[in-house]
Amino acid sequence: MNSTAGPALVDALAADVDRLRAAEPEVRRDHPDSVHKMRVATRRLRSLLKSYRRILARPPVGELSEELRWLAGLLGVARDAEVRGVRFAELLGENGALPDDKAAPGEKATPRNDFGALLVAEERKRYEAAHAEAVAAFDSQRYRTLLHRLRETLADPPLRAAQADKPADEVFAEVLRRDFRDLRRLVRTEPQGGETERIEHLHEIRKAAKRLRYSAEAATAVLGEPAALLARRAKQLQTVLGDHRDAVEALETLRAHAAMADEPGYQRLCDAEQAAAAKALERYPAAIEFLRHHAL
Repeated sequence: MNSTAGPALVDALAADVDRLRAAEPEVRRDHPDSVHKMRVATRRLRSLLKSYRRILARPPVGELSEELRWLAGLLGVARDAEVRGVRFAELLGENGALPDDKAAPGEKATPRNDFGALLVAEERKRYEAAHAEAVAAFDSQRYRTLLHRLRETLADPPLRAAQADKPADEVFAEVLRRDFRDLRRLVRTEPQGGETERIEHLHEIRKAAKRLRYSAEAATAVLGEPAALLARRAKQLQTVLGDHRDAVEALETLRAHAAMADEPGYQRLCDAEQAAAAKALERYPAAIEFLRHHAL
């Protein structure tokens, strides 16, 4: 463990760069969950650059963050389609759409219902197109430049000596306090407007919880179990609101289909997703309880 903040942060960034590089060949081969792994590694890097920004010089880090945003966006289109496809297939099973028993061994069964088959097939088609676009980007000059910048950042980090030379435990603890306060302030803020505004506010809380989780995970090597505990609690909140967001986005997709088709099955699935969103929010009060009692 490095005792000063600069080298300790570089160690944390290096771990996520390794995760990103390790996931790339898996994404190329379309291994299960590989897009998710690479997207998370990319988002973790962006999050750390934001949370620990006072240790790093702004101009080069800002450019690097924007390129990571680009990569995360490409992967996000594929991942979101993948998640919706899985959700719809599971919902169809739960809501009376029996699988095709004529599927060959090793093949994925498709629902007998025409509307269900269409839903799943469209999301899989979106996934395949987005996956192909992401893989093509890996061979682009833009992606190669991004990897080169990441290597440069680790080899010759643009550190601000005033912060980077301070004890790592002091600097990392202050970062966690700041991210913790940001999350708590969002949770305590009442959103203005109706249901749409409330949903977006919950999404902002989720993003803040994710940022706190990543900054706390990065600080675990420096601060030990207190940071690890904070990371676990932030992850729980992120998971609750992630489940809510997945249900909301799936519901929006279903409603778009329902508006174009006279198919009662769509409404049944919409009802199921509304119930899933409500069920996720039942866990929300317990998930934010740590913001009242956690000591930093």
